[in-house]
Amino acid sequence: MELPTPDDLRERRHEVDLTQSALAERAGVSQPLIARIESGDVDPRLSTLRRIVTALDAAEGGIRRARDLMGESVVHVAPDDSVREAIERMGEAGYSQLPVVHDEYPVGIISNSDIRRAGTDDAAELPVADVMRESITTVAPDATLDAVDTHLDHHDAVIVVESGRMAGIITEADVAAHLS
Repeated sequence: MELPTPDDLRERRHEVDLTQSALAERAGVSQPLIARIESGDVDPRLSTLRRIVTALDAAEGGIRRARDLMGESVVHVAPDDSVREAIERMGEAGYSQLPVVHDEYPVGIISNSDIRRAGTDDAAELPVADVMRESITTVAPDATLDAVDTHLDHHDAVIVVESGRMAGIITEADVAAHLS
């Protein structure tokens, strides 16, 4: 997250037509503190700055959550499906990776690179469980865009889980589509 300057905060506050007092109330801080931050007299703690930015985001209706970004129709495979089935599903859907799901819960991910790394001529006949990566990131539907973005810095996809079952998937393409 890039830290906003005092001018950025003041400009955003004006854009959403909030007074310093109204922003202070929404952020749970005092109006004099908002005034001092905006004038550059004080550097707020990160937790205070986060509360102010969150209040501004909420005023803009700009807090994007995982539920807003995720694709709900998730093409997936089961651990006991063959790698050939995974290859066919990826090809039909135009994807380079698929979540591996058992009893409606994500247990891993399989990608074209995982299949190539299998290194055997008969990899297509292996079960997905033998080739998949078990490292998969899950978030709740109310996870923020910042949280999802942080996970996507290290993983190919983020799976949204609600009530113990897969509810959706988010990839870099999903995030980019919502930012444009």
